[in-house]
Amino acid sequence: MTPDSIRITDLGAPELTERQRQAIASAPCIEMREEAVLAAACQSTGLSDFGADDFRERLRIWLKSFDEDAGLGPLGRAGMFGDAVRYAASRLRFEDLVKRYPQINDIEIQRPIIVAGLPRSGTTHLVNILAADPRLRSMPLWEAMEPIPVPQEQMPGGEDPRITRTRQAWGEFETLLPYMPAMHEMSPTHVHEDIELQGLDFSTYLPEWQSRPSRWRDYYYRHDQTPHYRYGRRVLQALTWLQGPNRWVMKSPPHMENLRPLMATYPDATLVITHRDPVAVLQSAITMIAYGDRIRRHTVDLKELANYWTDRVEHLLRACVRDRDSVPADQSLDVRFDDYMADQQSVIERIYTMAGLPLTADTNARIQAYLNANPRGKHGRVVYDLKGDFGVDIAALRERFGFYYERFSLRPERIEGERP
Repeated sequence: MTPDSIRITDLGAPELTERQRQAIASAPCIEMREEAVLAAACQSTGLSDFGADDFRERLRIWLKSFDEDAGLGPLGRAGMFGDAVRYAASRLRFEDLVKRYPQINDIEIQRPIIVAGLPRSGTTHLVNILAADPRLRSMPLWEAMEPIPVPQEQMPGGEDPRITRTRQAWGEFETLLPYMPAMHEMSPTHVHEDIELQGLDFSTYLPEWQSRPSRWRDYYYRHDQTPHYRYGRRVLQALTWLQGPNRWVMKSPPHMENLRPLMATYPDATLVITHRDPVAVLQSAITMIAYGDRIRRHTVDLKELANYWTDRVEHLLRACVRDRDSVPADQSLDVRFDDYMADQQSVIERIYTMAGLPLTADTNARIQAYLNANPRGKHGRVVYDLKGDFGVDIAALRERFGFYYERFSLRPERIEGERP
């Protein structure tokens, strides 16, 4: 253990702080009703046109899934309901904007650079490096939370109120969960996942990070995601119209299981897929989720959580292996996590070459400035124990994921509790 090591010893039996207990106690009583979500969105925006109604079925399944998740506590339920209202309100503002400015539909999205990869596999770090290039448009957290500005708030000069609100909300979140930045830093200006835009169409895997929505997960698996990728692209056109340029850099883990919908929506994209030992990914992801669950759930069942996300990660991996060769070779690049961490500059150069974008001295300087300001582990390093905390049989897990190690020639990382 080093001085900056963080070992969370109460994942399964959380010892709540007074602030955490107060936050849970003050959470409102929530009824997961479609009408309540849409009424709240209409009231907050003063708008009523949601566009095509097909999203309502998906919203109802979301809400039913949250109701069926008996482990969700009052703060967890309030959070899931609040996310649904936020997406519905953003949808209202988006549909209203396009109705007033139909030329948005003619905006071109040119040759985006899209990063896919397992959660905790370096996608966030890589996309933030690429976003340091001002020639590329990216979506920071504050814009992902509220993609369409409120018209009456648009005033010249000063900070965008959406940034202020996101900074306040994220600050409160980190106050409740102070170890979260060490696992996944997300300041208001850091680049966030583009599948937030699919949230406006109520079809992403995002609810799975804060609940166990089995009904929704199964529905999601059964349905082609292409229409929802296309809805997200329409929102991207609006964001480009509001502020260019029109060449984007984006990232999201579920692109791994949606390579065909992704490339059908962005056929000229440069796709970068990061690959990391899925056992290392799993221990990082479920430790982070379990830590957040102390305020979201009545109890934290670590075995249930490990089983859910082992299945979830396997689905991502099998879909990626199945469809990887459907992406044109001259538009795609596989990047192993250990290779990337050993020589980031080489990987970045390969991405720029494939994307047909000159890597200028100014861009290199901006990238280096980002790296200098964001060294790995700057908020401390979390010590993981997949076997000790979650009771996972690591050898069995490696055998289960063997098809993925073989397909991408991955080297296993050292895992605590694993026999040499």
